[in-house]
Amino acid sequence: MFLGKYFLVDCGFPNRRPFLAHFRGVCYHLSDFTGQGRHLENANELFNLRHASLRNVVERLFGIFKLRFTIFKTAPPFPFKIQAEMVLACAGLHNYLRKERHYDEFPIELDTEDALSSHSEEDDDFEILSETQEQQRENANQWRNFIATEMWSDVDVVNNNMH
Repeated sequence: MFLGKYFLVDCGFPNRRPFLAHFRGVCYHLSDFTGQGRHLENANELFNLRHASLRNVVERLFGIFKLRFTIFKTAPPFPFKIQAEMVLACAGLHNYLRKERHYDEFPIELDTEDALSSHSEEDDDFEILSETQEQQRENANQWRNFIATEMWSDVDVVNNNMH
């Protein structure tokens, strides 16, 4: 199956490597899972709940980053690897300042053209696959089904151990 990196995406993207989309036609939004007597019914619902929860956390994180680090207000003109390193560096800086300095406010950075002007055309670290789009989609669907089944099995084990 798939190992390594993938992008957690919404229904605007295909479920195809390197994208991991939720199950369509199954409850997805966090509000769909709330309410009196609402219980998860199957592996696909559990997968979608966890997918939506994780996307929510990522979106909140980037909301904070956009407020504090101007570079995240637009798509950085850097290769994918550099962008990933920037996210990690800013996360480290954010965590350090909150923990060690008890400083929750960042000064507003000025937008500068210079910071955005150096764009290189390096290829991102995506491998070119020889599979057809249909094969990619089928493999990704099998991978997503495997993940959902494993999650559901873990829930069953926990529930059985509690009784």
